[in-house]
Amino acid sequence: MPPLPTPVLPKRLPHEPHPVATAHHVSPLLVEASAADPDAVLQRFGTSAAGLSDEEAGRRLRENGPNVVARDERHPRIRLLRKALVNPLVILLVVLSASSFLTGDLRAGCAILLMVLLGVVVRFVQEARADSAAARLRAMISVHATVRRGGQAREVPIADLVRGDVVELAAGDMIPADIRLLVCKDLFVTQGSLTGESFPVEKFGAREDTAGRSPLERTNVCYLGTSVESGAAAAVVVATGLTTCLGSISAALVEQPPPTSFDRGMTRFTWLMIYFIFAMVPTVFLVNGLTKGDWAGAFFFAMAVAVGMTPEMLPMIVAVCLSKGAIGMSRKRVIVKRLNAIQNLGAMDVLCTDKTGTLTQDRIVLEKHCDVTLKEDDEVLLLAYLNSHFQTGLKNLMDRAILSHAEVHAHPSFADYAKVDEIPFDFSHRMMSVVVKRPGGGHRLICKGAPEALYERCANFELDGEIRPVSPMFRADLKEEFDRLSADGFRVLAVAYRDFGARPSY
Repeated sequence: MPPLPTPVLPKRLPHEPHPVATAHHVSPLLVEASAADPDAVLQRFGTSAAGLSDEEAGRRLRENGPNVVARDERHPRIRLLRKALVNPLVILLVVLSASSFLTGDLRAGCAILLMVLLGVVVRFVQEARADSAAARLRAMISVHATVRRGGQAREVPIADLVRGDVVELAAGDMIPADIRLLVCKDLFVTQGSLTGESFPVEKFGAREDTAGRSPLERTNVCYLGTSVESGAAAAVVVATGLTTCLGSISAALVEQPPPTSFDRGMTRFTWLMIYFIFAMVPTVFLVNGLTKGDWAGAFFFAMAVAVGMTPEMLPMIVAVCLSKGAIGMSRKRVIVKRLNAIQNLGAMDVLCTDKTGTLTQDRIVLEKHCDVTLKEDDEVLLLAYLNSHFQTGLKNLMDRAILSHAEVHAHPSFADYAKVDEIPFDFSHRMMSVVVKRPGGGHRLICKGAPEALYERCANFELDGEIRPVSPMFRADLKEEFDRLSADGFRVLAVAYRDFGARPSY
């Protein structure tokens, strides 16, 4: 009997089916639009590439409501007053005050009620003032989107967007709604807020087969709450407000905050007082009634004991002390919206904060523009400027430092260059490139990026107008210079270029 063949495992085991993310929070219209051609999508939502008219947009806004994911409370002052009143200690004092009135002890009832009112009013006024200040800060922030209305591009608040609007996107824009892309140019979107992905995702405008794919993995749709990292696009709004992916899960984000240690301590103290009252008042009532035989007097004496055991001034003292802390914080330009947070701040041992833009000016200054021998070179500055000026991606601090450098604006030949194309920044290659038309004819590819990434891709270097080959020893010297500059606190960018002739267009 011949031996059985030895089983051979495949070099690549088949992957398990990718778990399909639940799509219950994604609008079915967005799934439908993802599988349709751009022209069919425009027709489906009754719009065109020129956008909606003002009248139609207004009608749809009245019909579907504003594009917001959280509704403002209609009566915020009533909510604050209710929160100040619904307190275990306040309720206990109100019950004791009512008992005093019923038993004819008007002086004790009025004193207890006055203390309760003072404490509630102080808390309500302080939190209402803080809430108004926070509302004024929110009003200073206005997010707009570029929308085509009647063929004209204009800036409108994102709350005024409606289904069927055609929006234009550029680097740095926030996605204003759940949208279906129509046309794209090197579009990369950061959607880590929904998917947790650390790198931007490239998007396209073509229709896509939606079978077996999660809506969040599709490349022709974008979601409210994400942002454009680089590139440009035009898209049609499919879902707005609470019908968006972010809006449908907003209910899970709007939850009551957990009670603080101060809240728990006050609740425990109140219940301790209630236990003492329930234990002492019946005992005093029975002992006094049995020994003296005056049950009416025993009842009034037991009620007096209950009132005497309760700290009537505690709510007012607590509210005044917390308000004093909030006022002290306001002098430091810190808004405390909830008074109970004062105790939490005081209970901290270590507070960790982000210093970006606080200890520094959040600004980078261009100090050197030099060749490979660290000598000042205006040609290097021109190349860096052309790259930063013509790119459509989100300009970072170093790009802004290059563009704002005073010397480069006076360069005589800058106006003679024209952009031809660009290759957006890629996190794997760590560089971005633009192609410009040179004044004397031909094209020039200008790359800017991390030095260690560019060094490996350069075969030659230019020095004093001469082109020389790059040797391994020269690369090591360049890396040593880069490490030294980095150790001195510089952020270093490398610039490279390549000239080639213009290609005919067909």
